[in-house]
Amino acid sequence: MLGLGALAAAPAIGWTAQLAASRAGTGAAARTGEHDNVLWYRQSAARWEEALPLGNGRLGAMVFGRVGQERLQLNEDTLWAGAPYTPDNPAAREALPRVRKLLADGKYAEATDEVAAAMMGKPIRQMSYGTLGDVLLTMQDAAPPGDYQRSLDLASAVAATRYHTPSGMHSRESFVSAPDQVIAMRLQAPKGKLGFTLAWRGPRKVKAIASNHPGLATDLANAPATDWLQVEEAGPLPPDTAIVADGPDAILVTGRNEAMHGVPAGLRYALRIQVIGDGKLRYADGQLTLSGASTATVLMAAATSYINYRDVSGDPVAIVRRQLAAAARKPYAALKRDHVREHGSLFGTMSIDLGTSAAAQTPTDSRIALVGKQDDPALDALYLQYARYLLIASSRPGVQPANLQGIWNEGTNPPWGGKYTININTQMNYWPADPAGLGVCVEPLLRMVEELAQTGARTAQTMYGARGWVTHHNTDLWRAAAPIDAAKYGMWPCGGAWLCNSLWDHYDYSRDAGVLRRLYPVMRGAAEFFLDTLVEDPQGRGLVTSPSMSPENSHPYGSSLAAGPAMDRQIVRDLFAHTLEAGRLLGQDAALMARIADARARLAPDRIGGQGQLQEWLEDWDARAPDRQHRHVSHLYAVYPSAQVNLRDTPDLVRAARQTLLDRGDLATGWGTAWRLCLWARMGDAEHAYSVLKGLTGPRRTYPNMFDAHPPFQIDGNFGGAAGIMEMLLQSWGGEVLLLPALPAAWPSGRVTGIRARGGLTVDLAWEQGQLTALRIGGKPGDAVTLRHQGKAVRVKLDAGGSFRATGPELKASA
Repeated sequence: MLGLGALAAAPAIGWTAQLAASRAGTGAAARTGEHDNVLWYRQSAARWEEALPLGNGRLGAMVFGRVGQERLQLNEDTLWAGAPYTPDNPAAREALPRVRKLLADGKYAEATDEVAAAMMGKPIRQMSYGTLGDVLLTMQDAAPPGDYQRSLDLASAVAATRYHTPSGMHSRESFVSAPDQVIAMRLQAPKGKLGFTLAWRGPRKVKAIASNHPGLATDLANAPATDWLQVEEAGPLPPDTAIVADGPDAILVTGRNEAMHGVPAGLRYALRIQVIGDGKLRYADGQLTLSGASTATVLMAAATSYINYRDVSGDPVAIVRRQLAAAARKPYAALKRDHVREHGSLFGTMSIDLGTSAAAQTPTDSRIALVGKQDDPALDALYLQYARYLLIASSRPGVQPANLQGIWNEGTNPPWGGKYTININTQMNYWPADPAGLGVCVEPLLRMVEELAQTGARTAQTMYGARGWVTHHNTDLWRAAAPIDAAKYGMWPCGGAWLCNSLWDHYDYSRDAGVLRRLYPVMRGAAEFFLDTLVEDPQGRGLVTSPSMSPENSHPYGSSLAAGPAMDRQIVRDLFAHTLEAGRLLGQDAALMARIADARARLAPDRIGGQGQLQEWLEDWDARAPDRQHRHVSHLYAVYPSAQVNLRDTPDLVRAARQTLLDRGDLATGWGTAWRLCLWARMGDAEHAYSVLKGLTGPRRTYPNMFDAHPPFQIDGNFGGAAGIMEMLLQSWGGEVLLLPALPAAWPSGRVTGIRARGGLTVDLAWEQGQLTALRIGGKPGDAVTLRHQGKAVRVKLDAGGSFRATGPELKASA
């Protein structure tokens, strides 16, 4: 236990020795290390969900590792459909009081019809994320391979393919460089035996269709008929596409994005590909052919004309020529060195060891297929590290935030448009960022919310006659803020408020004053919107939102629309609390803070229903809802990612939340399963959380390349699952740091270094046979930290060096 009054700072040497001893012990934490942080396979990718992802935040590539024809499918994070547009509907403001009255009178169907007729955005659909198409390398004299292996090293962010043919060893390695902003592939073969023809293939249509579609079958074993399958449709090159020689060793591809939903095409894009090799190179008909070589480097640069959500006047051709010219001047070894060093500066901030087993020595796809049939704690650690890798690869300062598929998308019409779905999915993308030592990756989200505060201010005034700003359940590259899709999904005004709460969490982990100064105006504007739009519940239960819904669930009265769903009240309660704290810290807006405090006190509280469940709506409708196992558990926001409902302070509400989770069941969509994992972990139920984790990491919800299977692929399940794993090991809420709060029996011994806690804290810890054996906390010198372990709390103080260390099975201080 931790509650030892004699706990004091211990010398670093003693703690380090204890940690090393813990790692090298005879228990399950002993490691072989050969396949740590590596995905590997004995065959090439047959489909997109088997290819390996690379990215630098802006550029993405999926590498297939095929012997006869290598395929790299490419993405650039601003290549979306459409152009700057404003979907706000001015008719909404007049309709708003009518809709509120219908909801107050219980006329839900009529209210839904009114919203559909007068309050939805125009157009009612947003723009979709796109793709740059494929680069294909058709190999000369390809032969059946022997000793084939394909891998992705997460620590170096390098994908490799190696195999033998009668001519000898062939190898390729690929990466996407952040320092040089290029995609690079290096090919090697015996002298004179390397040759290929390089061509670009334009975007193809890719549809997500139901797996029970006539004539098709899913390859997900025992998948229910509601699962989905990706299907490709070949097509001609998009109009306005040109492929030309751009020097003796390069081709240049230029084109336009797609028009969509009545919004014209507004972006131009460019892709430049250069081949540097020691053989003979020639150009013909839009293709480059290399022959008689032993080594070759293929460099790719891509850009669009996007400058910001209002300005598309950039020159992508000039950008790609400049980037590729600079990269081509560097030796390949220097390109790789700089890439590995920069990536490692982020990836190396955290390590995790949950133990190993024989399964860790088998290919990744085999390990996934056997989840639930054998123990593989190292796969759980790999899942967490893979999510960290994906976040680094899809969200860097200065780029776009990670969307529904990160930055990886095969077609021009991805599932759900590949947009930013902000009623859970975008927020979930960033749940693991700060705990996993990747707070720097949150900057794109902060910048997007700053931009949404601008477009959403226009939406708030036009559609609600309100101050501040609002956005609903989706947005896109153009920062559209109006409700979209359909009344039963889109009329939800809390997307911006939840984003603000996510960003407050980012601040709370770092305590970065610069982040707080950027965030406060955004939070203040979101709070002002709700001050102007909250209404009194007719039955006197408090302030509520109206119209709204509990995303994306229907209640028993033939609609989703309602007043004051639980999630809204919880989100607004957090928004008001965070804005009050930010205003206090910055000494801002005292009169406004008083109004916010008054409104927060009047919000309708959470309620426990007749079945002992936490109510999803203000009314006790849960037992009669059409979908009792709905994928969203929106009303459990208060448990996680918030902490309004928690074991320490609100045990009755935690019991109600547990009942809700039991009613909903464990297996949902990929991200829905991940949310359930986080919730069980937050409530301290280690074995139930681990059971949900196995459902998430197994073949039903994880593809062979470890992408999350919604299905189809959605990256939020990867990120939510990583957050859940960390919640099992360390939690920080309510002013305390909880050590090993939900440690399952499957991880009896292990260690984690570099995990973060709120308050600017970094934590290293180790355990043996389920008992904490070594602890180090780093933070601001002199800070007091409350630690909780096995139900007991102790308050410790960081020393002059900003550290607290303890060792031993009872965590006694070292001498």
